Amino acid sequence: MSVDSVRYILTPELLDGRLVSDISTATLKDGASKRDEGSSSSKPIAKRTSPSRWTSLEYFLYYAVIIYVIPHMFKAAYEISKEDHPNYLRYSSILSKGWIPGRKVDNTDMQYKGFRDNIPVLFIVLAGHTALRKFSTKLLGNADIQSRTVFDNVFAAIFLIALHGISYFKIIGLLATNYAILKACGTSKATPFVTWGFNLFILFLNEWKRGYLFGRMFGMEYAYIDTQFGGIMPRWEVHFNLTMLRVISFNMDYYWAITSGPDLERRKRPPPSHQSDKDRVSSSHPLTFYNFSFYLAYCLYSPLYMAGPIITYNDFVAQNLHSGKQPLPSTSIKPVLLYGLRFLLSLLCMELVLHFCYVQAISKASHAPYNAWINDTPFQLMMIGYFNLHIIWLKLLIPWRFFRLWSLVDSIDPPENMLRCMSDNYSAVGFWRGWHRSYNRWNIRYIYIPLGGSKKRPVVNMLLVFTFVALWHDLSLTLLTWGWLIVLFILPELTARAFLPYNKYGGNWWYRPLAAMGGTITVLTMCGANLVGFALGVDGVKQLIYDGILNAGWAGFAFLGAVLGCLFVGINVMFELREEEGRRGLFLGC
Repeated sequence: MSVDSVRYILTPELLDGRLVSDISTATLKDGASKRDEGSSSSKPIAKRTSPSRWTSLEYFLYYAVIIYVIPHMFKAAYEISKEDHPNYLRYSSILSKGWIPGRKVDNTDMQYKGFRDNIPVLFIVLAGHTALRKFSTKLLGNADIQSRTVFDNVFAAIFLIALHGISYFKIIGLLATNYAILKACGTSKATPFVTWGFNLFILFLNEWKRGYLFGRMFGMEYAYIDTQFGGIMPRWEVHFNLTMLRVISFNMDYYWAITSGPDLERRKRPPPSHQSDKDRVSSSHPLTFYNFSFYLAYCLYSPLYMAGPIITYNDFVAQNLHSGKQPLPSTSIKPVLLYGLRFLLSLLCMELVLHFCYVQAISKASHAPYNAWINDTPFQLMMIGYFNLHIIWLKLLIPWRFFRLWSLVDSIDPPENMLRCMSDNYSAVGFWRGWHRSYNRWNIRYIYIPLGGSKKRPVVNMLLVFTFVALWHDLSLTLLTWGWLIVLFILPELTARAFLPYNKYGGNWWYRPLAAMGGTITVLTMCGANLVGFALGVDGVKQLIYDGILNAGWAGFAFLGAVLGCLFVGINVMFELREEEGRRGLFLGC
């Protein structure tokens, strides 16, 4: 395997075919406009990038810092995870047996533990689904959307009954109720409000009624139904949050289709391979395609049911229409195999971190009477927080990539949820474009733009979006605090962009260092917000700051200064990585 092949495996282009296809579409459109204007054929890409700095003296200094600091970061996390560390016995009881000789594994995150312990079963289900799909196609003699929909609905019924038991019929009941309400509303201007009102009501009701347990609703004499017929994962309401997003996507795409104009205009459309991602998402279908059978197949599509990524209804139907004869290039054998390799590399990375850096267990045992980080140095304490964030990133990335891989094998290409490593982010706005990317795109299409986007009350719109995001994740004050903190930390960046726009000042020598300083502060605030929301909570972060900086006196503040300097170096490297992508014609906006 050549060096270029290895580099390609690590590029964003491998992760999502949309990036390559959208570049091609933009290039074709740009070329056509230039021919019409009689101008030269030179690409505008070069005007948006600067000469490479990789071999400059400035960057050789950065390399020296990186070569020294990064190994010490891993060393600090590893040293506090060794058996001979004074605090090891304070948390060792919650570690599990590992498969790497001489090491235990930190399997203390219950959310990821459920996925990790069932990886072999999930691969068997993936293989079984693929084999049955091929058998079904041969049996029916074609792979048109009607045949695929029949298979999807039958498999989903079996899959969900295995997962949720009798609660499958609760899900069908909720979906049928929504469909009936939608069809009753039709072209009424109240349809969007009814859609949101009903689905938010169901979101809260599911949580309040704990999934409508028979024992709670009809008396304990019926509790045996919940225990004996509840399936492998009785808490179906947890996964219904994702289903709700698909329900809203179907409702709104149908509403925009029925109110957008004559139905005949949508009957002749090119295959998805000749459409951009934007076209597939925004272009409506003939109204006959918004039927109950397609709706069920979309909402309960097995590969994406449990964790996503989220694909819009219009895009899902567009890909299903041509998946047999003209599927997207990203679902062909080579891209899927390379994506599978990238998934396995991510899984291996997570296994190494969990076997050698027990930071989750330490943070879970940090309170009295365990005090698992007592007497640790400021550097070690910060590494506990930093590697916790990396584990959060990986524990989300790995399931998302597995289920997307399953979908790609099935010839459906949903958006990639994470394009960048957690440590390759310096912008709060860019971070949320690249973190849970499919959900971000969903929020923009169905909440942010309908509310007015950036043109009308952008701050209020952002606050509403992140309030919904927090409540959608979990109806808790901790995540609501997290959502509002994100908006608070985004505002300074938006203000700086408004007063110092890149297109006006980007050519000045001082612009990049100033932007790096701003990025340094942003990284610190985003780390704090995500530790609050997903790892340590408000009290845990306050304790981490106190023990790591305030309680250490001048040494703590000196360490904070060193952290800021290292972040400044890292952010300048991130700038150049994005410039390098720009030279390839890739502008991700994150």
